[in-house]
Amino acid sequence: MRIFFPLEILADFITYNLFPGEAGIYWTDALNFFILATLKISILMFIISWLMAMLNYYLPMEKIKHILTKRRWYGLDHLVAAFLGVITPFCSCSSIPLFVGFVGAGIPLGVTLSFLISSPLVNEASLIIFPALFGWELTIAYNVIGVIIAIMAGTIIGKLGMEKYIAIKIKPNKTEPNIIEEATKKLTKKQLCQQWGQSAWNLTTSTMPYIIIGVGIGALIKGFVPAFIVEKVLAGNNWWSVPLATILGVPLYANGVGVIPIVEALIAKGANVGTTFAFMTATVTLSIPQLLLLKKVMKWPLLLTYYGIVTIGMIIMGYILNFIF
Repeated sequence: MRIFFPLEILADFITYNLFPGEAGIYWTDALNFFILATLKISILMFIISWLMAMLNYYLPMEKIKHILTKRRWYGLDHLVAAFLGVITPFCSCSSIPLFVGFVGAGIPLGVTLSFLISSPLVNEASLIIFPALFGWELTIAYNVIGVIIAIMAGTIIGKLGMEKYIAIKIKPNKTEPNIIEEATKKLTKKQLCQQWGQSAWNLTTSTMPYIIIGVGIGALIKGFVPAFIVEKVLAGNNWWSVPLATILGVPLYANGVGVIPIVEALIAKGANVGTTFAFMTATVTLSIPQLLLLKKVMKWPLLLTYYGIVTIGMIIMGYILNFIF
């Protein structure tokens, strides 16, 4: 998009003036991609982190528990949980404390899982970075399908009555926190802005290794991986491409922002949108590290059911996005 035009000029200047390279050469194309992607994703990440710091200040986790346990939503519990997951920034490996806290607060298992699925799946990157990189149509389609997956997966697991497969004994916390006081601390606007800015800076700098690794892999794909290899594996109408991409993504763990340049590079090489997004969603929503952590709080029947249903959802998303785009 043209909003990145100044960054494109800067990246071109660094690549083609400060380094002795020409456009069309593998290593210079890879370097140009690395510089441009690092600049724009870092800036977008800082903006996202600032907005998330503001949101977390006014909507802390205890308030989310309060919303899900103390209100009557007349059958819309899963929708509300999925929406709350959308606007709260948690990675897949944050599942244990959230799972324990939510179930302990009396939130039904299925509703809890709708929240936990939507939180990493439809995240701050998909809401803010996607429009700038992939356009609004793809952004809206991805987020809508992601919310539907979270609702359906949570609903199905809830209907199966699998609470007996929770691996730990949780004592509900009957104390009610002073949520309003927590959300409205008496700070000046200047102090709040400084607090949010520092939080955004800390989160952005802590995320930079993931961004650099992701951009580096994307640059290698962009500059050195022949297009025909990507087209053979991830493009075309092979029915097995989407399931294969999803299964390949499950063992991996990637930060939601760090995986974006890899997706961008694959799509630029000719990979199908849905197939690439199926791979991406599997890496940020399901992973081996998350599996090992969740094993501490879920017995195998619940854990395998959770992984199986969500994996099927990722595959269906891939097919739908391939059909639409």
